[in-house]
Amino acid sequence: MEIGGSVQPGFERVREAFAQNFSEHGDVGAACCIYRDGHPVVDIWGGLADPSTGRRWQRDTLQLVFSAAKGPTAVCIHRLAEEGRLDIDAPIARYWPEFAAAGKQHITTRMVLTHRAGLAAVAGDLTLEQVLAWDPVVAAIAAQPPEWEPDTAHGYHARSFGWILGEIIRRISGDSPGRHLARTICGPLGLDYWVGLPTAEIGRCARLLPPDAAHSAAALLGASSLTARVMSGPSGLFGYNEMWNRPDVLMAEMPSSNGVGSARALAKLYAACCDEVDGIRLLQPATLEAASRVASRGPDLVVLVETCFGLGFSLPPMLGAGVGPRAFGHPGAGGSLAFADPEPNVAFAYVTNRMRFDPAGDPRVTGLVRALYDCTR
Repeated sequence: MEIGGSVQPGFERVREAFAQNFSEHGDVGAACCIYRDGHPVVDIWGGLADPSTGRRWQRDTLQLVFSAAKGPTAVCIHRLAEEGRLDIDAPIARYWPEFAAAGKQHITTRMVLTHRAGLAAVAGDLTLEQVLAWDPVVAAIAAQPPEWEPDTAHGYHARSFGWILGEIIRRISGDSPGRHLARTICGPLGLDYWVGLPTAEIGRCARLLPPDAAHSAAALLGASSLTARVMSGPSGLFGYNEMWNRPDVLMAEMPSSNGVGSARALAKLYAACCDEVDGIRLLQPATLEAASRVASRGPDLVVLVETCFGLGFSLPPMLGAGVGPRAFGHPGAGGSLAFADPEPNVAFAYVTNRMRFDPAGDPRVTGLVRALYDCTR
């Protein structure tokens, strides 16, 4: 297996683990990047971006990362709060008046960041065209009541997280969430990462390879279950299948679900949350400490296992085996993962086009993370 890129001395074990993912764990195309102390120490890629055509993974290949998109969206929210433009403990209706309908007048941004708003499933009968158009889906959320009493329990807001926070960003900044992200973070840092992939970049995107077999929540729990309505919603439109290769899906703005970028971009973004990178630090130390503190932990009403969240970020053990206790970030469905750990001052990102779901943990991520921490001891 030919692996492109570079590895700094002392991090060779990561390259070995990356190669093992292809030889032992079925990876098809992937990339991994690690920053330490604000500087890249690993930036590697390999395999096929599109096995149907033989197109190889290149340095500039982009990958859909699903819920790993939630981390950059949370960073946008925290930066608005640092600027004094958003109070995360004020009612969302202060910024988005229509949101107050149906008993939601007291729901705050903090409740959304911590998955405690009771709005995990999107109500209403929507077409895919309406969902991708933004306004209809956020209007549906504004009109619906909560599923449970807000702030009494938590349940993973798989897609509504991005639409609610994205609309808050839009109401405050005047930009769509994708444009705001590009203007305030990705542009200044030079990141190849988008929510709402530009048409000109579609040719760089790796082809997603859905899992060989997956049991849907609807089949296991019934289509009316909260889990099924969240994970396949809105309106049962979403599954982990070929739809995610459609240009209209990649070009839409779903700030919780369809971030597209490189491992290099995600690692650099997380590095800049903890340290100055190219003259830019994204989050102040006090913001970072508050955002990475446990805010919701315990049985999750949606995914039905224990989850752990800070303010917009997933926290251990949700980041996989071997990740340090102070780490914060977000995994993406099927294998992608990005996080930072302030303790050894590292930022890590792995992206892959070969989706797999492993109840005991994805061995590809596990091997890379263990190698990372072995190299920082």
